[in-house]
This record gives sequence, structure tokens and C-alpha cells, in this order.
Amino acid sequence: MTTARRPDDVISLRTAAGAWFLISLQTFGGPAGQIAVMQRTLVDERRWVGQQRFLFALSYCTLLPGPEAQQLATYVGWLLNGLRGALVAGILFVLPGVVAIMALSVVYVSYGDTTVLDGLFLGLGPAVLAIVVQAVVRVAGKGLTHPALVAVAAASFVALTFLAVPFPVVVAAAAATGWVLGRRYPSFARPAPVGAADGPAPLVPDDALHSERPTVRRSVLVLVVGLLLWTTPVLLAGAVLGRQSILVDQGLFFGGTAVVSFGGAYAVLAFVAQRAVEVYGWLAPGEMVRGLALAETTPGPLIMVVQFVAFVGAYRDPGALAPWVAAVLAALLTTWVTFVPSFVFILLGAPYVERLRGNRALACALAGITAAVVGVIASLALYFSLHTLFDQTRHLSPWLLSFDVPRLATVRWDAVAMAGLGFALVLGARWSVLRTLGVCAAVGLAVGVARSLA
Repeated sequence: MTTARRPDDVISLRTAAGAWFLISLQTFGGPAGQIAVMQRTLVDERRWVGQQRFLFALSYCTLLPGPEAQQLATYVGWLLNGLRGALVAGILFVLPGVVAIMALSVVYVSYGDTTVLDGLFLGLGPAVLAIVVQAVVRVAGKGLTHPALVAVAAASFVALTFLAVPFPVVVAAAAATGWVLGRRYPSFARPAPVGAADGPAPLVPDDALHSERPTVRRSVLVLVVGLLLWTTPVLLAGAVLGRQSILVDQGLFFGGTAVVSFGGAYAVLAFVAQRAVEVYGWLAPGEMVRGLALAETTPGPLIMVVQFVAFVGAYRDPGALAPWVAAVLAALLTTWVTFVPSFVFILLGAPYVERLRGNRALACALAGITAAVVGVIASLALYFSLHTLFDQTRHLSPWLLSFDVPRLATVRWDAVAMAGLGFALVLGARWSVLRTLGVCAAVGLAVGVARSLA
């Protein structure tokens, strides 16, 4: 491997920030849709990152607790522009979602529902299906470079979708399979050859090392600063408002959840819902589903639903604060303790992982994880499709396809039509993701207005 030039010599931070902002406006559809947007923008269109480098980063982020798509953005931002790039990419990735969920939470608390916004979001969810399908095809085509990897991807899809195998078990099995196959087949982990048809070489090639070297001093600094930033707001809330404040309870609960949420948001939502409703009483039964619906139809990681939970809970039990003040502070505090660990994980581990990219055993293990990720995206795509195109009687975990088989009468034909429009624009007309989402949102809004007037 060769040592890469300093990231600022590759692309300016201002240019990168503009790109990350545009990506952040398109991150609908949960992790599958978010990975699809980054794949298309960073790898296929702008050619900033090589395909294998992108998949390597994705495999590493899959191993971490927390939202893997946001961590992937932070990792790639670090590759392009170092620390500043990581912070810009990671923050911009969640910022539109923070603003959107905050605004929708205000609407929900004020009016009791979000029917006014249903028309706007009607077109967004189905349109994301086309983007997700395109990502599955592209990532599978470039990441499954050996027949054994295809088998790993298929097995992971079946295990997650039909057998309810825990996500960490699937990832561990895929890594072990990759390691074993790498010992038996020397060509197992070799990337597919990149020909002229693939376009110009990426700015960050697959075989270049990042210029920032890992050191003990740097690691200690990242860890100490990260822990201080993560814990200070909760400690401050306790000092000012007292230990019994709901802000302290939410900060401790969601901060602890953030570091054990392996498998992404879906894997931890059932636990959050049970605790928020039955233990803390922040939400009434059924309100978690409404919050999840808001998170699924706004940009940003799906784990942003915790912001809705915190907002509603603090508004109803503000303590010594005014209800609106408590709600806003709780939402911001919860968002902070949820995402700060993701930055720490990437900034702490990325330099070490970069130096291990030349290790054949690790490369083979991560090749297996990459194949599993294809199965994960496909499983999420199926789950998202069924819950977008059909009316389900209850909200269930995507890792277990045990929902009621949709009947023809439950088909949401308006969503099917919007999905068809999305496929026509993305795959047929080859429109950009942002342009496609804009048109579909406008059409959905028009449909919603027409229904309200009928």
C-alpha cells in the first residue's frame, strides 16, 4: 500500500461540506437508503472514494454500536479531510433530521397528530425503494467478487429475515466464514478488477493509506475529550436541576443505549419502546409507532426517534422548567448523548483499522462481513418495502419476517404508484436522488391536498 497525501490536498473542506449537506437532504429510508445515497454520490458519481475502500469502511462501521450509516459518513469524511472532515460529515448527516424531528414533535404535541404532513411524506417513502434497490444491485455487483461471498450474503439475508438470528451472531459468523475461506482460497478477498468502464480513478484509491498515523497519545486524547463531551451535559443537568430531573434520566438511559445498540436502530427500538412506555412512562402505548413513522419519513438515522421520545416525555413532565423549554432541552440532550459515541468510535478506531487493511486475515474476515452487509441491506429493503407498500397490523422487528402475510386488500396503491414513479425517475430517466425525492414529495403533497379537499 502507498501512503496517501494529506486529505486537504485531495479535496477542499468547503467542497466536501457542500456535498455532505446535499447527501444529508437525501437520507430517507433508514440505513439501506442512506448507504444507497452515499454509494451513488461518493463512489459512482463524484469518484471520491474507491468501491472497495467504501465497502471496507462500511464493514468496519457494521461492527460498531450505533447508526452505521452516520458512522460511515464520519469515516469517509475523515478519509477526505481528517478530523474536520469527520466532524462536518457526521454532524451534517444528522442535522436535517434533528431539525425535522424537532418541528414534527412540536406539531404532534400541539395538535395531537401529523395528518397535515401525511401528503408531503406520501411520496418520499415509496420513492426511496428505487434508491435502495439500486444500491443493493450495485453493492452486490462490486462487493460479491467470489461465489462463496454470494452464498454468505444469501445466508445472511435468510438468517436475518426468516430465522430471527441476532445481528451480532450473523456478523460474527460471516467474519469467521471469510477468514476460513481466505485460508483455503488465495483469491478470495481480492477486489474485482477496475476497468476503464468504471470511470476515472477515485481521489482516495483502494490501495492508499490515510496519512494520519495512530499513536497512544492521539488515542488517549480522543478518548478523554470524547468522554468529557459525552458526559458533561448530563452532569450539568444533574447539577442544575437535580438527580430527579427527567433530563438526567433521559441522558443516562439514551447515553447507555447508544453504546450497546449493536445492529443499528431496529435492533434496539423494541427495548427503547418497552422502557419508554412501561418503565418511565414518557409515552403512551402506541405513540412509539407514531414517533417511528416520523423518523422513517424524515432524513437522517432512524434512531432519531429517540429525540421524539425525549421531547414528548419532557413536555409532559417538565419538572421545574417550562414545558417547551424542557422538551427542547431534552430532545437536544438525547441527540447529543446518542451520537457523540459514534464520533469517538470512528476517530479512535479508524487510524488503526487503516493500518490493518493490508492484513490478509482481517481482509478476508471483512470480506465476509461485506457480504453479510449485502444481505442486511437486502433484508432492510424487503422490510421497508412491505411496510411501505402494505398496511401492517403491527410494527415488528425487521430481523424477523413474522408479520401477517399482506392480503390484496391491504395494498397501498397510492404508495405502489409513487414507488413506480421513483423507479421510473431513478432507473429509467436516471435522475439524481435529490431531484427524484423532490418531485415525488411534490406529487405526494398534491395528492394529500386533493384528498383533504374531497
